[in-house]
Amino acid sequence: MRKSKPKKRVILPDPVFNESMVTQFVNHLMFDGKKSIAFDIFYSSLEVVKNKLPNEDKTPLEIWKKALENVTPLVEVKSRRVGGATFQVPTEIRPDRKESVSMKNLISFARKRSGRSMAEKLAAEIIDAYNSQGGAFKRKEDMHRMAEANRAFAHFRF
Repeated sequence: MRKSKPKKRVILPDPVFNESMVTQFVNHLMFDGKKSIAFDIFYSSLEVVKNKLPNEDKTPLEIWKKALENVTPLVEVKSRRVGGATFQVPTEIRPDRKESVSMKNLISFARKRSGRSMAEKLAAEIIDAYNSQGGAFKRKEDMHRMAEANRAFAHFRF
């Protein structure tokens, strides 16, 4: 590569929990630069999670982190063209990409849900992911299954 790698931007922690991971999630959730609305959606969805799981000994933030952990894929398949054929080559995911993919999956499957508000849909998806079910968890399982099926092409990795 001729150019140097672009510098990684520092993500500031959020005002309530003082976590930069929350800010990153809100950045993925945000539409048209409306960050305050995205923060409102996130915090109200955590309130809904707290109300729906009252007997849980964990805080809503810990539940959200566990849900993210449950939908985080370890491997993915990348298309690699060798000769005339295209192979689906299983590769491990970088740690920062793992986090990003899990957040995007959680948000996209929350958007696809039926419900009144985005906060309720996101809360329902977080609860499902926490219980190892739902769309985002299924996507992770599918990614792992696809990588397992194409394990024979792992030697094309480079």
